[in-house]
Amino acid sequence: MKIAYLSTFYPFRGGIAQFNASLYRALEKEHDVKAFTFTRQYPDFLFPGKTQMVTSDDIADPIPALRCLDSIQPFSWIKTARIINNEHPDLLLMKYWMSYMAPSLGFVAGRVKNSGAKVLTVVDNALPHERKFFDKSFASYFMQRNTGFVAMSESVKNDILSIYPHAPILLKEHPLYDHFGEKTEQSFAREKLGLFPNKKTLLFFGFIRDYKGLDLLINSFSGLSEEYQLVIAGEVYGSFDSYQKQIDTSPNKSRIFPFVRYISDHEVPLFFSAADAVILPYKSATQSGISAIACHFEIPIIATDVGGLKEIIADEKTGIIATEPSESSVVEAIQKFFRFDPKHWSKEMKLRKDELSWDNFSKALTTFAKEI
Repeated sequence: MKIAYLSTFYPFRGGIAQFNASLYRALEKEHDVKAFTFTRQYPDFLFPGKTQMVTSDDIADPIPALRCLDSIQPFSWIKTARIINNEHPDLLLMKYWMSYMAPSLGFVAGRVKNSGAKVLTVVDNALPHERKFFDKSFASYFMQRNTGFVAMSESVKNDILSIYPHAPILLKEHPLYDHFGEKTEQSFAREKLGLFPNKKTLLFFGFIRDYKGLDLLINSFSGLSEEYQLVIAGEVYGSFDSYQKQIDTSPNKSRIFPFVRYISDHEVPLFFSAADAVILPYKSATQSGISAIACHFEIPIIATDVGGLKEIIADEKTGIIATEPSESSVVEAIQKFFRFDPKHWSKEMKLRKDELSWDNFSKALTTFAKEI
């Protein structure tokens, strides 16, 4: 199959670029794949981090992608569609994660679909966690220009169907992020990060946004004994001030370790190796790329029962599900987790890890693409 893959690729960084690179490498084993990416992904004022581009601290796969699409320049949309159509692909593959991308990607998708190719999109979020009045109409515009979709949770599948009823959808779980290397010794990781060596260690990892429930977690952590420590690692969307005030007033503030910055790829093994559990206290969710990293490092997960998280985490096997996003429920889930023997989690995580390969995801996607 001849595939044109339009999305975020090197030299852009972040989870979406990492996802695309891993899927590209799996696809190219059996198919003719060409990658296309942005000249400008977001205007700077819409991007809260320090940089959108790969730095020397990142472990980036330099996928040979043609930079042609400017998300806010319609002339580039016409150019990109023409370039892709000149390749005569059987399939245009894309990724959709926010309504801001709907106009540019939707325009290209429509032009390519009208030229006879199928259009398939892997959907992270059909509707955003923090919604605006135009989100549904933008998503509808984009989706009408697709042939089918891949959803990685039942929640996302249902959101797609609410916008585009009867859409062909493949439901396939998020593969592992396996490019970060191997775990280090837990004692070494904790020493390097300046943590207590023998505390029960919880890791909150990734971009800090309101829906991810860090405020809920900090309040919950105040209800735990001195046996525990909490690591917060990631860039913040907006300001960290309100979270810092919570930390400053927490009775357990001496055991909360904030690393509020972009965590480079080289550092990722250190943070996950230091943890006994990754914690996702989300108030709303679809799926989580953080869970895919945790699974790679064989670190079990404590998560709230929202969105598609319960589909990813097998309760009492690969983690613990808190019944609701509340302080009491999160505290109860944390305490329940540590009542299990660590060997229990290790065995179950290894079994789970074998299921979630990029090759399996790639084969399911291309088989579905041929059938729609």
